[in-house]
Amino acid sequence: MHLNTRDTVLKKMLDAQENVRDYESFSKRLDEENDSYAAEVKNMFKEFAEESGFQAQKLKEVLEKYDNR
Repeated sequence: MHLNTRDTVLKKMLDAQENVRDYESFSKRLDEENDSYAAEVKNMFKEFAEESGFQAQKLKEVLEKYDNR
């Protein structure tokens, strides 16, 4: 299956949004653990969620340009 540019941007935006949800969920699950590395991993996942959020926002802006032309 070949995706055009708009559909590729849409797919990657949805992927990035899903990554945000996943990283946030993983981070919250680590609250319950007493593992010595849990705090480090929790902070890393929070950073990843934020980075994925920035990616999703940029992709959304490009998608809106496609849809408004």
